[in-house]
Amino acid sequence: MASLTLELSVTIARATLEKGREAGFKPLTVAVLDAAGVIKVVHRDDGSSLLRPDIAVGKAWGALGMGLSSRAIGELAAERPQFAASLAVLAEGRVVPVAGGVLIRDDTGDVVGAVGVTGDTSDNDEECALHGIEAAGLQGAG
Repeated sequence: MASLTLELSVTIARATLEKGREAGFKPLTVAVLDAAGVIKVVHRDDGSSLLRPDIAVGKAWGALGMGLSSRAIGELAAERPQFAASLAVLAEGRVVPVAGGVLIRDDTGDVVGAVGVTGDTSDNDEECALHGIEAAGLQGAG
């Protein structure tokens, strides 16, 4: 498994923010975590609100913890609310179960990290996350 370098992480974060700006989205915050869930980089765009870094990390951290995109975690939560409640307790509130958290895979398909994006609609957040990952030559996955 390849590692997620700082250089790749910065590329992902910058490309994610650029995509949001080009699309006219609200100010975004992006967090890139390595496969162990350790923060590699957090970029908070001008005008992004106070809790956005925590939300971005929660989307990425939840994706890593469950091995699913945060969108899939949200769908699971809707179908199985008791499981979601248990997950929230086990994760000490660090899972944000809405779109915008995406697993990062290398060219062999191994998970090397995750990206969390927040600031606009969850669908737009996810779109920007996927763009950032692709800009770094990696694959986004749920």
